[in-house]
Amino acid sequence: MSTNALDINKTLPQDSFSSQMEAFAQWKAELVQTIRSYQEWLSQHEKSSAEIELRIFDALKALDSDNLNIAFVAEFSRGKTELINSIFFANYGRRLLPSEAGRTTMCPTELFYDKAKNQSFIKLLPIETRLSDASLSELKNEESYWTILPLDVDSPDQMADAFKEVIKTKEVPMDEAEKLGLYCEELHGGDEETPASENIEIPMWRHALISFPHPLLKQGLVILDTPGLNALGSEPELTLNMLPSAQAVLFILSADTGVTKSDLDMWKNHIMAFRDKKQSGLVAVLNKIDILWDEMKKPEEVLASIEEQRKTSAAMLGIDSSSVYPVSAQKALLAKTKKDDALLESSNILALESLLANEILPTKQQVIWESVVSGLNQSINNTYDPIASQLQDLNKQLEQLEALRGKNEDVVQQLLQKAKEQKVAYYESVKNFQASRRRLATQAKVMFNTLGMDAIDVIIGKTRHDMSGSWTTNGMKNGMTLFFDSSREAMQIAERHSDEIHKMIEGIYQKFHDEHGLKSHIAPKFNIQPHISELDQLAIKAEEFRNSPISTMAEQSFVVKKFFISLVSHVRNTFSNANREADAWLKELINPLVIQIQEKRTSIDKYMETLSKIKESKNNLDGQLKQINEELSQLEAQASTLEGMRKTLQNCTPPD
Repeated sequence: MSTNALDINKTLPQDSFSSQMEAFAQWKAELVQTIRSYQEWLSQHEKSSAEIELRIFDALKALDSDNLNIAFVAEFSRGKTELINSIFFANYGRRLLPSEAGRTTMCPTELFYDKAKNQSFIKLLPIETRLSDASLSELKNEESYWTILPLDVDSPDQMADAFKEVIKTKEVPMDEAEKLGLYCEELHGGDEETPASENIEIPMWRHALISFPHPLLKQGLVILDTPGLNALGSEPELTLNMLPSAQAVLFILSADTGVTKSDLDMWKNHIMAFRDKKQSGLVAVLNKIDILWDEMKKPEEVLASIEEQRKTSAAMLGIDSSSVYPVSAQKALLAKTKKDDALLESSNILALESLLANEILPTKQQVIWESVVSGLNQSINNTYDPIASQLQDLNKQLEQLEALRGKNEDVVQQLLQKAKEQKVAYYESVKNFQASRRRLATQAKVMFNTLGMDAIDVIIGKTRHDMSGSWTTNGMKNGMTLFFDSSREAMQIAERHSDEIHKMIEGIYQKFHDEHGLKSHIAPKFNIQPHISELDQLAIKAEEFRNSPISTMAEQSFVVKKFFISLVSHVRNTFSNANREADAWLKELINPLVIQIQEKRTSIDKYMETLSKIKESKNNLDGQLKQINEELSQLEAQASTLEGMRKTLQNCTPPD
């Protein structure tokens, strides 16, 4: 692949999403190669540091583990699993995921490929873990809770049987279902007279993780299959964490039912509300349009019927009709299997695939650039700047030494005396800088004490204590208000300390620039506002979730408690991210100056040594000039290599 970022305007083949995913993977591979080249260059020239190595490690790890998350959300019997099969797994010539009539996916399912383990498997979390106080994200790191089934990719029959495990259910007494927060009248027939002793059907598993070596999954695609309003209501972590973090959410409707009440509840209260009211990456899919294919009607009449259903659905969802994609997943799967181009075109699946390729992937590309690559680009600039300063100093020294030809010893002595005075002044500035660093360290410690994990854990612990024994909606509301007020205040205190640190750093940079000619550095402020905004949005989501239709659940206190667990996990993660970014920001502020100070000191010492040798014997002049020219040549080569890396990264910049 060329060094250009993905060209999203090019004409796409029928397998547009697959081809663009491949190009996306190649783009990431090129970034990885550039980062590794930079790492090797640093090692070769002994210019690395623990901070730079950590940034490189984080960047490479982020690129390796980064995924494109696409969530499929729908009520039962909307053809959601069939749509997944038709878009991603049609090349297997059969339904890879179970998609028979009636209820299929009974628990949220993630399809991905575990590159670390390099294995195929199905991991199933028993439904009984809903009684645990641990969040779903915490349980993912605890292998002992999961049931693990092997997946033989060479045996289609074995795979089909293994995948059916995901849809298994079991019957339990109603009181047990209530304890698990799974009894819902709408789901279980709405019979208020049902005896508490009577068994009802519930999912056997709470969550499923499927590692499968499909090419798209190996390239970083992760598919989240989410079953119905009941699952979203009873697993708050899906609504709070997993759906908002997905790059695309495909909301599937059925052409035979249109937008039902439960569809609308799901859309308003669990999707739109938790994507910060933004429709970016949010796609409504009107499936099963083949139901409207009436051979007794003219083709244009059929298209008119589909368009009418499309407009009606869009109006009910409150979006533009162009944002609703009418498709037939079943016919698309059949067409791809039988290589029927006419049927494939009629299914309209290609329009949906092109949307994923042309809009979702480039958006993800931009996110990677902003979160991973731009920071590394700054590191390369920080490595380049001292070299540029050295080149400037050496050229100035070269000019001064060339002027010594034919001059007497007094001129050399004057230059040497001047260099000594500069050295004394510079070392005094360095001494003052060390004192400033100690003040910075004190200020930074206060900031991290406010922003650190210990601080948020104290807030969490107090909230848990205050809410203990009162898992009512009222108790939750009061507890959540105090929780978010305290969390926000901690962030704002940290922001004030970061502003003080920034002012101190700017003053230090300016002093060294004015007095010693070090390269001026535009020190960025620490932008904590996105994290404060995230807390504010989370507080709004908490209130919206409290008022959402989960009140239909029989055991309200159970859902509220699970919600709090999920919420705390999310807030703690927000603090963790802010803490990590603050640490990286502080190092990026001070390290470039430290390097420039060290390089300047070395340059002054070497220049004085050169002048001393020339003073001892004028015959040394030519030798010293030759040595400086050789050093200049080496530095110019280094600068050229780094400039090449900067250009490579620039060429990888995603299009606007």
